[in-house]
Amino acid sequence: ITMADGDLQVLDGTQLNAADLSLREFSDAGEIAGVRVLEIADSRVSDCLRGLSLPEKLKSAALQRLNIDIADFGGQQLDIEKAQSFLRSYVSAITDELRDDPLVVSVLDGKTIRLFLEDEDDFAMLAENLFTELDEEDDGKLSKSEIRTALVHMGVEMGVPPVADLPVINDILKKHGAEGEGKLGQAQFAQLLQLVLQDLADALALKPVTVMQNVKIINGSKLRKLLANENQLNNETEKIYQQKHDHEKGQSCAERIMSYLSKNGEELGLPPFEANEPVILLYDTIFSEVSKEKTATELQKDEFGALVKQILQKFAEQLQANPVFLDANN
Repeated sequence: ITMADGDLQVLDGTQLNAADLSLREFSDAGEIAGVRVLEIADSRVSDCLRGLSLPEKLKSAALQRLNIDIADFGGQQLDIEKAQSFLRSYVSAITDELRDDPLVVSVLDGKTIRLFLEDEDDFAMLAENLFTELDEEDDGKLSKSEIRTALVHMGVEMGVPPVADLPVINDILKKHGAEGEGKLGQAQFAQLLQLVLQDLADALALKPVTVMQNVKIINGSKLRKLLANENQLNNETEKIYQQKHDHEKGQSCAERIMSYLSKNGEELGLPPFEANEPVILLYDTIFSEVSKEKTATELQKDEFGALVKQILQKFAEQLQANPVFLDANN
């Protein structure tokens, strides 16, 4: 994943430090329905996350942390004190979830579209490529309604949100007559597309749209939990130690550990080996730092455990400082 400057933002829970946790407007209400408290909580969180509609997976995970059954809770009547307590706990749970598994979003504010519009050559190439791609009959003509299809083809990567996230797109298309079966040549198509994109950029400047990206971030959070849990760490170390006899003779302990982690590291919170060049470099860097005196072919079990812990700590430090971004589709 290449992070273009300003294109993507990471939501890691720190944004919720500014969340409004008060229920002052309900101080005279006496009681609030649980379902209403949930709506308020989601709205307060969304406000801190650039208006993002919270994914159901995130909300469910937060409620699970609190051991709350949503059906049961939604039907309850809560006094203000209990509602306030839930609001704080829920925001805290969302914060913890985002810290462990951050979200990556694009904030579409019209700037990307303007970059295309301000460069005549870039826009001409964009319009030509879209026209060629959509002209399946290869007759040099497209219907006006294909402008909508062109916006879909541009997509989030080019700064265009889905219509569902910005319904005003329908009004913009209607305003410029970009509907129906009237035919357009390439020059007419480019001219109409330009008008639509100009209005779309203006609309996004007034009301930016936040869109989820299908990106997975490995930031060492899961690995740090493993390191903090002595029993779990010992169990994992035992697995690695027991498998060392399956490796080729003459391999150092560090080489055996690297072999194990390259195959099983994802379960521990490491990025998949060979996912991309930076990940391969990360593995090489970590294991090159392991001192040579600790890479003997045989170590006592406690020494072997200390070496595993040392290596995992280095991974955790590196991933915290430089998280790895992966395409979640792969």
